[in-house]
Amino acid sequence: MKVAVVGYPNVGKSSLVNRLTQSREAVVHERPGITRDRKELSTDWNGRTFTLIDTGGVDLDDEDPLAVSIQDQARAALADAQVALFVVDARAGMRPGDAEIADILRRGDVPVVLAANKIDSPNDLMLAHDFYGLGLGEPIPVSAAQGLGTGDLLDRLVELLPEDDEVPEEDEDVVRLAVIGRPNVGKSSLVNAFLGYERVIVSDVAGTTRDAIDTRIEVEGRPLILIDTAGIRRQAKVTESVEYYTTLRSQRAAERADVALVVCDAQDGVTSQDLRIAELAMKSGCATALVLNKWDVTGGAGDPLGPGGGVGAAELERERARVHNKLRLRPKVLTASAKTGRHIARLLTEALSIADRASHRIPTPELNRFLAEVVAQRQPPAKQGHRLKLLYISQIGERPPRFAIQVNSRQRVTRDYAYFIENRLRERYGLEGVPVVIDFVERKNRSRAERKS
Repeated sequence: MKVAVVGYPNVGKSSLVNRLTQSREAVVHERPGITRDRKELSTDWNGRTFTLIDTGGVDLDDEDPLAVSIQDQARAALADAQVALFVVDARAGMRPGDAEIADILRRGDVPVVLAANKIDSPNDLMLAHDFYGLGLGEPIPVSAAQGLGTGDLLDRLVELLPEDDEVPEEDEDVVRLAVIGRPNVGKSSLVNAFLGYERVIVSDVAGTTRDAIDTRIEVEGRPLILIDTAGIRRQAKVTESVEYYTTLRSQRAAERADVALVVCDAQDGVTSQDLRIAELAMKSGCATALVLNKWDVTGGAGDPLGPGGGVGAAELERERARVHNKLRLRPKVLTASAKTGRHIARLLTEALSIADRASHRIPTPELNRFLAEVVAQRQPPAKQGHRLKLLYISQIGERPPRFAIQVNSRQRVTRDYAYFIENRLRERYGLEGVPVVIDFVERKNRSRAERKS
């Protein structure tokens, strides 16, 4: 069950959503227009669970292309909801924009609850009466800041929601894919290309997306949840508090994803900031690949250097080698064009493949044959005349894959040799870009002869 939260810009919709969901997921800022895409957050009240869809402020007189996109997103939220929550600013009084939105809601197919926000004290209650003229019934006075009246509001919303059908639990096999990267590299365009329609607002203004947006799709018959995130900028460039919180949410999106696509601009190549973002994702335990988007601008596979002066076919391998050397997890570097649709399907297929490899369990006999080959390829190190012995390996976890190797002495394990084993694991089992954990476990109860070896 879903409730679409709509209203004029800067009436406190996101603050109210945060209050009703007891979270800080919706971006709140004193400047109007911070919420742009629609964002869905779950909450529950009196045993009923439902979803609030936070939308951007709707100003029907604003003909700016971004404002029009926000209006479209709000309409899409209404089409997807069973109840509309119309939020107005009681302190500002009724404005022409409120009447226009109310007119749209009255002609809609869903019941409407009118919330007069910013009633921060009992003395302000009379301010709500001004909104009877909207023709949407009795306004419910609330305060997102103080929490006043939110119980009555939730009671009314639950009363209007249809009875729950049996809602199946989320499939454990669902893959959560985060699309992350620097601002204005084409993340939202890439998500829209995945979806085949404009689910996420696209604009050439850097930083358009503020929140992480979740969208469920199917790829080759398998469920996949797309997480579109705000662009991450270097900390020195995050001058506004809104961008600071946006960065935190982007990091959180990577933390709750199974796979992250780090989107880079093919005209720039893989920058040092792109590498830092990839590190951020991988440190959170997220399998990762890099995507050179806008490949059509560079001339693609044809020219050594495309007309845009960016990465061409001749330089692609050098970019891949650089990523290979800079990032320990050695993620793949893929190319795509959200504009032309080139390689879009391949990106989704690759994301599923990476997720499968991150969750795959390798049989123990196969792992021990692998370990014997590794030892034969490169002899373990020795310290003070005593050589490291690798006795046994098994996989003890997945997502990310975790392995335990029994050794005769942990002190004889060098970082260089541990990296060597890790890299061979990646090569053998296709774990490029997948975090791998290896525990070197010293075997207990060794015999005296073994201790002298």
